Amino acid sequence: MTGTRKAVAVGFLLPALVLLGALVVYPIGYSLHRSFFDQSGSAFAGLDNYREIFTDDSILTAVKNNAIWVVVAPTVSTVLGLIFAVLTERVRWGTAFKLIVFMPMAISMLAAGIIFRLVYEQDPDRGVANAVWVGVHDTFAESAGFPKAHPLPVHPLKAGGAGAFVTEEPVTAGKDVLLPLVGVAPAKMPSDAKPARAAKPDDGKITGTAWLDFTKGGGGRPNTIDAKELGLKGIKVEAVKDGKVVASARAGADGTFTLPASADGALLRLPADNFREPYNGVNWLGPSLVTPAIIGGYVWMWAGFAMVLIAAGLASVPRELLEAARVDGANEWQVFRRVTVPLLAPVLAVVLVTLMINVLKIFDLVFIIAPGSAQDDANVLALQLYRSSFGTDSNPGLGSAIAVLLLLLVIPVMAFNIRRIRREARR
Repeated sequence: MTGTRKAVAVGFLLPALVLLGALVVYPIGYSLHRSFFDQSGSAFAGLDNYREIFTDDSILTAVKNNAIWVVVAPTVSTVLGLIFAVLTERVRWGTAFKLIVFMPMAISMLAAGIIFRLVYEQDPDRGVANAVWVGVHDTFAESAGFPKAHPLPVHPLKAGGAGAFVTEEPVTAGKDVLLPLVGVAPAKMPSDAKPARAAKPDDGKITGTAWLDFTKGGGGRPNTIDAKELGLKGIKVEAVKDGKVVASARAGADGTFTLPASADGALLRLPADNFREPYNGVNWLGPSLVTPAIIGGYVWMWAGFAMVLIAAGLASVPRELLEAARVDGANEWQVFRRVTVPLLAPVLAVVLVTLMINVLKIFDLVFIIAPGSAQDDANVLALQLYRSSFGTDSNPGLGSAIAVLLLLLVIPVMAFNIRRIRREARR
């Protein structure tokens, strides 16, 4: 009978053992063996591949980034999950909120990578992150007026240094001053700009017009205000004498401006502030921010996972303990810090360890979100494993060594998790 039971047990376990051996044990053994051979696999290389891991700058960057990932991503996701789980217990629409936060988990890493590649686009007209950032920036800082605007050679303006333009001759009171420019795209013109007109003379004062000397469809004349040409509303005009600004004004919607009598005999200058490039936001996928930006995409996906597990643990916390703490005079922060969090410690450990194992193998988001120019700066071990094993200059020996290193990094975390599970089971 005992022999029959053993045979039945072996019969049930055999398919699983065969799959385990073929898909786990054999690949691990082969990778370990291959890591001691050179690129071609024909010559024994000893520890050369492992030595290269800790001397190659690109791989060292991957190791450093993996350390950042392991520390930051699981911690932030777990903390956000804890906050969401606790707060949603106190609102009526908590279930709907949990559904929204958890929804990104239904999206594949590939789709999430494409989404965040678009979110982090440099162009504010395409990237949501920079659209928000530029909007906030322009709320508190004056935006550029007319980037890339410039005079033609036939215009009465010349380069004044540092991106500014000045009149070729000093201005005289009672004589209308013309400040024509070209190079302003129609989309960059103020929406409330009006057709330009000649300024009315004002005794003792300097009057003039700054306008876009370009007629749509052609037919306009240079240095002449034509009917369809618009004033450069808001452009700043300065009167400069002996290198000092003695007066300044801004053009109205029709391009006209007026300067006081102190501007008589001065050169008029259009300062560089009128022509600087508009603020274009943050280079999220540049060398310095690409890793935090990708971690942001990961947290967006996995904070919902952490929230659901922590919320399940929170539901099992005895309410009488929380009420007893409140009766004893503890405020809500003290109840959360001294009662709720300690009781949730086993669940928090599960979430944290699970996410740590997950980020050690992170590949998809980094590969998709990081552009080619910043991929070296965003490099992680799983991506380096792919590049070393299947890139244009592939080295399977080095790739196998990186795979073994990843296995060695995952084993302690898995061992900790197994010990914790066994300890919980004995309680």
